[in-house]
Amino acid sequence: MNGMSLGYVLVRSVILIVLLMSAFAYFMVMERKVIGYFQLRWGPVRVGPWGLLQPLADALKMLAKEDAQPLAADGLVFHVAPALTLFVALAAFAVIPLGPALHIGGFLLPLSIANPSTGLLFVLAVASLGVYGISLGGWASQSKYALLGSLRASAQMVSYELALGMAVISAVVLGGSLSLPRLVAQQSLHTWAFIPDILGFVIFVICSVAETNRAPFDLAEAEGELVAGFHTEYSGFRFASFVMAEYINMFTLSALGALLFLGGWNGPFGLGPSVWWLLTKMALYLFLFIWIRVTFPRIRYDRLMQFGWKVLVPIGFLNLIWISVFVVGGGWR
Repeated sequence: MNGMSLGYVLVRSVILIVLLMSAFAYFMVMERKVIGYFQLRWGPVRVGPWGLLQPLADALKMLAKEDAQPLAADGLVFHVAPALTLFVALAAFAVIPLGPALHIGGFLLPLSIANPSTGLLFVLAVASLGVYGISLGGWASQSKYALLGSLRASAQMVSYELALGMAVISAVVLGGSLSLPRLVAQQSLHTWAFIPDILGFVIFVICSVAETNRAPFDLAEAEGELVAGFHTEYSGFRFASFVMAEYINMFTLSALGALLFLGGWNGPFGLGPSVWWLLTKMALYLFLFIWIRVTFPRIRYDRLMQFGWKVLVPIGFLNLIWISVFVVGGGWR
């Protein structure tokens, strides 16, 4: 890679990071607003018009907080863990295409940092590394609450990755490729994948909630039992890094759900492709995260694990068999 192409990739990477950070900031405002409306209250209203400057106030508050560290903590690992978690979350989004390539002034501008032929495999491989940051953060804190939270999070993420992987494989079998643009193209030729693969889509949505440790599967952060779980001992920007990683992972899974099952950037009813279609589908998917959080109570941890292993995994396996039969029998071919 020459210097010019390397600089081009770096510029696009910086732009992507800025966009993701901005989306994270204002999605938090939207989430607090929506939860407020669900609970018949206003949500953030005091900082700026309609509370739109709340992200700036939150950022200043986090930066002003003391960077505390327990005396018994492993200093190096304690500081590396949140950075690793955030880096993995950002890296996983690097191969997510937000739309078809744009033609600007005779140049072809792809809407992703990279577009490998096995982009889906890259996303899953990199995203699975996030569990290391959470595990190391809980262990390095030398706190029983943080350690228990990290153990819960690790077991939960590893367990639900199996069912999530089966749902993804069903979409791959249906589309016949590991390339995200090709999977979208297949859906434009036939129909959105969630129609023949509705079970795979439902499993993917449930596992998305569990993989991001969101309510009602937020047992790794159960305040009544574990104070705040794996990030109990973190404060300031390091605590914010864990929160940012969680929300960026939500963006990644929302984009994957739209690309794999909802036609990607293709519009409904034969409407043409556009990046706005994908962003709209991602917004609806993210709204589903909020709706689930505000509707369902937190479940017991043993039932969480039983549901993953005894319900989602068998259903995912049967769904994979059905999709294979569908494809072999004619399906989309």
